[in-house]
Amino acid sequence: MRVVFWGTPQAAVPALRALAGASGVEVVAVVTNPDRPAGRGHEARPPPVKVAATAAGIEAWQPARPRDVTERLLAADADVCAVVAYGAILPADVLGAARHGFVNLHFSLLPAWRGAAPVPHALLAGDQATGVTCFVLDEGMDTGPVLTTATTRIGAGEDAGQLVARLAELGAPVLVDAVRGLVDGTLTPRLQNHELATYAPKIHPDDARLDWTQPAERLARAVRAFQPAPGAHTTLREGRLKVHRARAVGGGGAPGEVVGAGHAGPVVACGAGALRLEEVQPSGKPRMSGRDFVNGYQPLGQLLGG
Repeated sequence: MRVVFWGTPQAAVPALRALAGASGVEVVAVVTNPDRPAGRGHEARPPPVKVAATAAGIEAWQPARPRDVTERLLAADADVCAVVAYGAILPADVLGAARHGFVNLHFSLLPAWRGAAPVPHALLAGDQATGVTCFVLDEGMDTGPVLTTATTRIGAGEDAGQLVARLAELGAPVLVDAVRGLVDGTLTPRLQNHELATYAPKIHPDDARLDWTQPAERLARAVRAFQPAPGAHTTLREGRLKVHRARAVGGGGAPGEVVGAGHAGPVVACGAGALRLEEVQPSGKPRMSGRDFVNGYQPLGQLLGG
C-alpha cells in the first residue's frame, strides 16, 4: 500500500512513524509546511515532520500551497493519503489525487469539536473524556464520514500540551488501522450526525487573557487549555504575567484582587471562588513557582488586570 503522509507539528510525528513502520505500508513521500523562522535569531527551521521524514529516509515536499504538489501526488500513484495536523485546508483537486482518498486523524470524538483547536476547547468546556477520530476528508470542516475512533479520559490536571501528546500516541495505531481498512474495504465510512456538531476555532493570544470576573473553576480550566501556547496571562504592574499552572480554591474578594500570598503562591479572587497561581512567568523573566513569585514581588495587594 502506497501512502503519502501530510502533517507538520510534533503531534503528527507518532503517526508518521507508525505508518513508516507498518508492514505492507510504503510511505512514498511526506507533505509538510515550508521551513519557518523561529527562535531569537529567527533562523529558518524545518517542521518536526520534515525532521522525522528525513531521519527515516522519506522524501519531504514543502509546497507554499497544497495544490502545488497535485501533479507530484498523481505521479506518486498513492493508494491513500494520511493527514495529521497539516495546517491548511485541502482543496477538491488535491483530495481527488489519491486512489482511495484522504484519511484524517483528528484529536476529538467527532462531531464534537470540529476545527483547528479541539483539545483547548475540550478542556475549556470541562469535558471528562475525549479521543481521536479517523475520518475520510471532504471539502467541509471535519465533516467527512468516520472510519474509527478511540476514547480516553482526560486527567484531572492535564493541560493541552500533555493531552495533545497523549492523543498523538493513542491515535497513531488507530490511523494505521483506518488507512488499511479503507483501502482493503474492511471498514465502511459512516456519516456523522451534523446536528450534534460543536466547533473549536483557532485560539488567539487575546483569547488567553484571564477575565477575573469569571468563576475560578473556569479560569483553572483556561490555564490548562492555553498551556503551552499561547499561554494564559494577566497583567501586573503594567507588564504581562503568564500563568502556567493554577488551581481553583475557596475565597472571595473583588475580582482580580490578591487575597492571599501563602507558600503555594498568590491567591486571586475571581467572580466565584479564587485562583491560586502555582507557576507563573513575569514579563522578561523565567518561569518560577508561585512561592518564588510571592517572595520576589511584594507587595501583591493591587489588582491584576484582565
